[in-house]
Amino acid sequence: MLPDSQQYALIFDMDGTIIDNTPFQAESFRLLFRDLGLTTDARRLLDRLNGMPASKILQTVFTNPVPKKKLEEYAAQREFLYRVLYWDKRKEIAGLTPFLQAARAAGFKTALGTGSASDTISYIIDHLDLRRHFDVIVGKDDVERGKPHADTYTSTSQQLGIPPERCLVFEDAILGEQSAYKAGMRCITLTTTLKPEQFQAPLRVIKDFMDITPEQILELLEQQPATPKPSKELAKRQYMQL
Repeated sequence: MLPDSQQYALIFDMDGTIIDNTPFQAESFRLLFRDLGLTTDARRLLDRLNGMPASKILQTVFTNPVPKKKLEEYAAQREFLYRVLYWDKRKEIAGLTPFLQAARAAGFKTALGTGSASDTISYIIDHLDLRRHFDVIVGKDDVERGKPHADTYTSTSQQLGIPPERCLVFEDAILGEQSAYKAGMRCITLTTTLKPEQFQAPLRVIKDFMDITPEQILELLEQQPATPKPSKELAKRQYMQL
């Protein structure tokens, strides 16, 4: 067990973080948009808004207001398309399970904090037998407001019993990184979706979990104790119309 590691928690986003599924997410949105007669670029949309619940993402693509019930129907249709596309492609990001095992053996608490609903979480983590590696799991059904609000990570911190300043978030999306900072946490980002320079201020940028060890994480946390303030300018750019 590493010194002081038992006082820290590692919180993982799901899509694009423990699985590399962004291309399949984008394709499911593209097919939905084709069916709805929309020309929105799905990949560019996800580059901006990945991490938000699908219904919230969909809300941004319509010129006129769409009833919440209809948005939920579209989100369910997109979810069905995504699951069909991703069904036999489900696999964890390289190095994830060994990393989780090493982190827990070193004394870190671990959690999953995602904007996905419980059935979607199960579709991924139970198929991959990952649930046993997490002390806490928080999803869309557990919070009032999803990312980019802080609720997902704040709730996870509370359930873990670890203060925000001692929680480290793993994210692949700009809005997820901003959510971590709003919750008072530091962040490591993955390049599954975006380029390193597109993030605000991660402690480190990694390709997958073969690029980092629990020992290195503890060193980063001790060397950089300050939590970045969320960037209003970056958040504003994310909400700009395509």
